[in-house]
Amino acid sequence: MRIAKKLNTKINPLSLFQSYGSLLFIFFLFNFGFAQNNSKKDTTNFIYYPDKIMVRANLSTQTDTYFYTAKESQNLKIVPNNDYKLFLTVDYKFIGFSYGFFPKFFGVNNDNSLKGKSSFSDYNFRLFLGHWLQNFQYSKVRGYYVENTADFVPDWTEGKDPYLQFPNLKNETFGMSTSYVFNPKFSLKSITSFTEWQKQSAGSFIPTLTYDYNRFSFDQNGNKSKEDNYNIRLGLSYFYNFIVHEKFYIAPNLTPSVGVRFSKNKSADTDGNTIEKETYFTQFLEGGIKMGYNSNHILFGASFNFNVNWYKEDRKNSIENNKIFGLLYFGYRFDAPNFIAKPAKKIEEKIKL
Repeated sequence: MRIAKKLNTKINPLSLFQSYGSLLFIFFLFNFGFAQNNSKKDTTNFIYYPDKIMVRANLSTQTDTYFYTAKESQNLKIVPNNDYKLFLTVDYKFIGFSYGFFPKFFGVNNDNSLKGKSSFSDYNFRLFLGHWLQNFQYSKVRGYYVENTADFVPDWTEGKDPYLQFPNLKNETFGMSTSYVFNPKFSLKSITSFTEWQKQSAGSFIPTLTYDYNRFSFDQNGNKSKEDNYNIRLGLSYFYNFIVHEKFYIAPNLTPSVGVRFSKNKSADTDGNTIEKETYFTQFLEGGIKMGYNSNHILFGASFNFNVNWYKEDRKNSIENNKIFGLLYFGYRFDAPNFIAKPAKKIEEKIKL
């Protein structure tokens, strides 16, 4: 990333990854109704909650960490100033939505005087259509600091001196992904939306195509940079759900994937304006393990997750983005009111889910 390279020499931040795939999404919309069964529900392997709305609160320790590794200059590590994120989630039948933000009212995510202020918002909308899962996401993070400030500032003291900060460094992502669950005896909903429950242990391969657009922008001390990235990648996931004593589960998963990033960088400083275009080969590895308890009304659990992606900018420089985090969740099911249940039922009948 060009922004990262300037950051590393002048202290002027970085930028990262994206995708596109509109044609595949149109194909998905055209075919999902025909790809799914019209048979009766499988009550042997699954418990269904067709009239229940699931609401959940998820507390996550997820923090995006960006590494810029250079052989001929100092490495750079930047992160936003947050320790926790809170996600509020609602799922009903085949539709789900979640909203994520920094929970300031918890009294965490502080240290603004040393690390600067960060803001975060995340919107996620998903559709479970038979074996298909279509996901839409928009996220924005603003405000980063240099975690390895000691490498750049002599005599810097941790806990006393402020970190190098980039309050105007902003990362926005508009993304989509399309997934297909091969095994009809495995329920992805049972460990994601919890709108149904799996009775017997099972697993499945789940190929996923991810495509998104990402913009990293920076404006500080007369230096302006804007990097637009268009990414597309294909991953092959494997999920397994171990059912323990009917109401408990342990669900590990792993997803290696590869892709392509098309990058365009615009920058302006005292030396003038520059535009650079590059194409990169990207690699991803993500996974984790989730465990919890489920009943007809209450469920709770925890998970450990990781997401690592990287690419070589050239022979001497590389970019890496790491996300390693834990998550706690608590959910409750309740009957859907008629003004929600009736239109949802009509939609189900039309698309023959």
